[in-house]
Amino acid sequence: QVQLVESGGGSVEAGGSLRLSCVVSGLTYRRSCLAWFRQAPGKERERVARIHSSDDSTHYADSVKGRFTISKDNAKDTLHLQMNDLKPEDTAMYYCAAAQALGPGCPLASDYNHWGQGTQVTVSS
Repeated sequence: QVQLVESGGGSVEAGGSLRLSCVVSGLTYRRSCLAWFRQAPGKERERVARIHSSDDSTHYADSVKGRFTISKDNAKDTLHLQMNDLKPEDTAMYYCAAAQALGPGCPLASDYNHWGQGTQVTVSS
């Protein structure tokens, strides 16, 4: 059974930083993609960053490019999201998610089928 458990959310002022972590267990795909999504009240879910297991290639949403960094610690089976220069519009529930990768690319956001419970990030102005 795949389990993803997030931690590290909290409240910060604009310009501050937070580091989210997600411990992943039970994932047995030969190739997989791990991602961070976020969803604010009344808004659609957005994939902010993803990383491919084969080559650690990454992709970021334009809204976070240059400010957020996704990484994984294979020894600890942990996914991280380092968030710098946070803005009030980054306020959301953040979720880590996993999906099987059938090739060198990652699946569509809608195809991620393993999810954590979420961790809240609140950025005040």
